Amino acid sequence: QVQLVESGGGSVQAGGSLKLSCAASGSISNCERGWYRQAPGKERELVSRINRDGATIYRDSVQGRFTISQDNAKSTLYLQMNSLKSDDTAVYYCTAGPCRRTSGAVSYTDSRTYWGQGTQVTVSS
Repeated sequence: QVQLVESGGGSVQAGGSLKLSCAASGSISNCERGWYRQAPGKERELVSRINRDGATIYRDSVQGRFTISQDNAKSTLYLQMNSLKSDDTAVYYCTAGPCRRTSGAVSYTDSRTYWGQGTQVTVSS
């Protein structure tokens, strides 16, 4: 079981920056890790993800403005958001999973995806 707690959201003017953090209760270094967001009246969408092999992906609208990173020692995932736009206003969620786990000599995949409770980001124009 993994628990995720986001922080760092808030209100900022367009063009400003915020850095979101996601603290995990356990190691997530062997998990797919990502950030999603959901704006009012819209579906939840992927913002960025780090795969288990370290490859990163971004949705087109945030490419070049957002940077996903991690601190494995602290089991923390980050999302640096620069040049924020009003369209970035949403609740941001971090996720972890599926995860590759080891129990003794046995390796297996925990197929669950864990979600944080979300943090609100509001960008005013």
